Amino acid sequence: MRVIRFVLAACVLSIPGPVFAQEWIEFASRDDRFTANFPGQPTIAETAWVSEYGAALRARVYSAASGQSRYSVTVVDYNPVERILTEKAKACPAGAETCRGIADTGIGYWKNDVRGAIVYATSKLLQRPGVTLTHMLWNFVDMVAGQQLQLTNADGSRTFASVYMHVNKLIVMEGTVPAAYPEPGLFQQSLGWLDEKGLSVRYASIYYSDPDLPKPPPRPRTPQQRDDGRIDAPGATGGQAR
Repeated sequence: MRVIRFVLAACVLSIPGPVFAQEWIEFASRDDRFTANFPGQPTIAETAWVSEYGAALRARVYSAASGQSRYSVTVVDYNPVERILTEKAKACPAGAETCRGIADTGIGYWKNDVRGAIVYATSKLLQRPGVTLTHMLWNFVDMVAGQQLQLTNADGSRTFASVYMHVNKLIVMEGTVPAAYPEPGLFQQSLGWLDEKGLSVRYASIYYSDPDLPKPPPRPRTPQQRDDGRIDAPGATGGQAR
């Protein structure tokens, strides 16, 4: 961890001074059960998301900018998927597989929609015009499994994206910086999870979004874990909890 901090500190020192005119804060959303660092209070906008199997879902975009760099967390609520796709399946042709709803897929393929949400969101990032994938890897944050991507955009800027699913909330985190800037590591590494009481948690084992898999128990993050450069480290600036 000391090596990571040293590298991040070196990156910070290499960024032009005006970029840091804004104060970074810790922001927490109790509604969407996540916490992250932003360069100032993020703007929150309601939006819509259509899932891979056609469920119209509500979403929020939390966004902020610092100079030419842009930061956002998009949260899509997948909790209504079962109800929406089960209702939609009533209109399918009699005898169709989606009408029968076999155990593995769920009626209307709702289970597959939840299972594949991370892959689907990743594909949408890769389909953006002019985007070149430079690296992609499986990852987990506080034991919640997900996907990370590094993209080069048509204008030369770079986007570092992370996609996770927590309590049926799809999280798409994007930090985009100009070509000559260091990667937005401080933003990416700040992502964390909240329980229903708004407390920071880390899971006992890997947490997957499969509806048929039991979820590991959440555990309060220890003081050592909170002091590893993450957003709830002692001395972090306070954000607004929602």
